[in-house]
Amino acid sequence: MPNPHAPFYPIIYVRGYAMTRGEIDETTADPFCGFNLGSTVYRATTDKKKPANKFVFESPVVRLMSDYGYADVFKNGLDITDPNWNGGIPNKSIVVYHYYDQASTLLGTGVTPKIDEFASGLKKLILRVRDLVCMDTENRVKPEDFRCYLVAHSMGGLVCRAFLQNPAFGDNQTRQCVDKVFTYATPHNGIEVFGMNVPDWLKLFGVDTFNRKEMSGYLNLSNLDVYKKTERVDWLPEKYFPSERFFCMIGTNRGDYEAAMGIARMFAGHGSDGLVRIENASVWGVNDNGEVSAPCATAYTYRSHSGYFGIVNGEESYQNLTRFLFGSVRTDVWVDVTDISLPQELQKISKNKEVNALYQFEILASPRGKRWYLTRRTAEEDSVACRSHKDLMDASKRSIYLSTVFLDDRQRVDPQRFSLAYSVTLGVRVPDYEVDRLLWWDKHYEGGYLFRDSVVIELFQPQPPEKDWRIVYDWQSDNLGQASKSLDINVLKSGKMESLIPFDSGTTPGISGNLRFVVSGWNGHIQY
Repeated sequence: MPNPHAPFYPIIYVRGYAMTRGEIDETTADPFCGFNLGSTVYRATTDKKKPANKFVFESPVVRLMSDYGYADVFKNGLDITDPNWNGGIPNKSIVVYHYYDQASTLLGTGVTPKIDEFASGLKKLILRVRDLVCMDTENRVKPEDFRCYLVAHSMGGLVCRAFLQNPAFGDNQTRQCVDKVFTYATPHNGIEVFGMNVPDWLKLFGVDTFNRKEMSGYLNLSNLDVYKKTERVDWLPEKYFPSERFFCMIGTNRGDYEAAMGIARMFAGHGSDGLVRIENASVWGVNDNGEVSAPCATAYTYRSHSGYFGIVNGEESYQNLTRFLFGSVRTDVWVDVTDISLPQELQKISKNKEVNALYQFEILASPRGKRWYLTRRTAEEDSVACRSHKDLMDASKRSIYLSTVFLDDRQRVDPQRFSLAYSVTLGVRVPDYEVDRLLWWDKHYEGGYLFRDSVVIELFQPQPPEKDWRIVYDWQSDNLGQASKSLDINVLKSGKMESLIPFDSGTTPGISGNLRFVVSGWNGHIQY
């Protein structure tokens, strides 16, 4: 019998890196390791001179309790790892992995173990949670049907990947207990200082944990061909864990990261959350043939690595978390470029010359009736997807992954309207052109767009006797506030739906193509 509680499984939180002895002790002394901290402020713009907006977010732990009925697992001053613990635990439990206890001077030896030991400990914790959930007969869960979620911040995501990817730390039986993994601001491809990966000899405070050579060892990537070719470590072998069940939440606000009095964000530089570079915070699946199969689901938010404006303390991250864990529809958003044109003057002088440009693709996506974005990638926040003019002349490089949006039919604005609606803004910029590697300044306007428009998309769920989904859309420059044009739906071999929304700047220079939406059921919803 399948797990009767799907998709509401126990959630295991894995916190991030603690550098100093004081930070380790502070983590040890906090029952929820910071996941219970909320915030009342957020940045609406990149201009720090403007005051922050007030927005109360109670914390992911509190919201999971109030919104979905989850509960902690502390009882009579004990947690579930205590040998004196008695009885089972509810299926809707929030468990915090206290892997720093042994490294603290409060409850441990004061010596920090390697990440290998943290990953092995995670395996033990998962099995402990499984046993206690199955022990409670009211849950009606058999050990073979037990499932849980891993939710991790920063280095915690590497602890999860080490457990999942390295057979030395986890086995198939325990891996199969994990239904999904969600990471906040994890340095999946290591941490860089002034553009260079931290060296493996920098063992002070365990910083070598983020060196790619060290990471390739505990992530079991050393013999993977794609690692040997790229020296990147943000690869997730599908044979250990399916990439489609892995989500990366990426922060883009470096300015509000105050660690080390702001020195950390200076080291990380632009295009980061203040500690982790944006390009290093996602994961890609690798199939059994060693080929890159697909990007894991990603979303971007204007949040810093931690703090009041931190990525864990944001409504945007929480909404992505809960929709990924409990939602009903998944939409992977791509842009497929069909044609680009250079300025006319440049076309005249560019014959037999090397012309290049960097095209920046922006996306903002928000569900109907909400004041936050599920994903936010803009040029000002250094989070855009980029392609060079040379790349776009190659047909094999014209498809660009932008983000993944999850929707939940329990969160419809109008309960009587059986549809899910959201808005997507697409922007394409070209900051500058080069001719024979020299900047071409003529007719250049900084900050200008080749194309920028918003499209409203509404998915109508089939109601008996109907069997098929229906999708409508409208570009807002054509029909403001409406979605009325029917969209063709192509059912792929995988069973997913694919729909294309054409766009054309109609200008020279210009760009044309399609926004491509790959839609699939999530958590057993929608059968095509």
